[in-house]
Amino acid sequence: MTERTASTITPTPARAWRLGVLEDDAQLREGIILPGLRYFGFEVTGAGTAAELYRHMLRQTFDMVVLDIGLPDEDGLSVVKHLREISSLGIVMLTANTGSDDHIQALTRGADAFLNKPVNIEILAATLHSVARRLGIRSSRETSSVGRWRLDTDDWCLVTPTEQALPLTAPERCLMRTLVAARGEPVSREALIAALATDVYEFDPHRLEMMVHRLRRKAQDAAGQPLPLLTLRGQGYLFAGEG
Repeated sequence: MTERTASTITPTPARAWRLGVLEDDAQLREGIILPGLRYFGFEVTGAGTAAELYRHMLRQTFDMVVLDIGLPDEDGLSVVKHLREISSLGIVMLTANTGSDDHIQALTRGADAFLNKPVNIEILAATLHSVARRLGIRSSRETSSVGRWRLDTDDWCLVTPTEQALPLTAPERCLMRTLVAARGEPVSREALIAALATDVYEFDPHRLEMMVHRLRRKAQDAAGQPLPLLTLRGQGYLFAGEG
């Protein structure tokens, strides 16, 4: 197995993670997986065959790949073995087969994670963030922030005090960015809505409340402790995580 080095996969806040997605079901690939991952902030390139993925890799660099096992031109397990022999990129496998054999073979041949279909895009995004962080090197900012809630990966990821990475949607990222930028000061509902909407008059304020509720629930489920996103009556919201 190729040794993984810092020069291969390094978390860089300046750009999104670059993904190759090998899935021969065009409707699933183009209609669900690619737009879903883009919504979570990934830069994604799709391929329907192993040969197409290899051609993409000649022209561009991927940080990670998402691979289906059942392919028309080459077995997905063979693709994993080949990629692991020539690269150190992160590999997440997908399959409709719920048996254990595929799981064992994929992980043995070098896959970093394995998910069953139908895949939940949020779980896939969280898995990719986890793989990327596990293979990368902490920046000095990350090291100094261990033990606190913080944003990471160009703010597409909310990291818990226990170092779990929660992927954020585009609206959630915008919301958290605005709150974090206030550096412990309250942010009014009007200011948050202005950051989220192109037309504030078309934005239903209840959407903001639901977004905050969903973020709190997501964080509580993942970390087992409340997200320090506080509601201040008459003032708006305050994020007390980063400091």
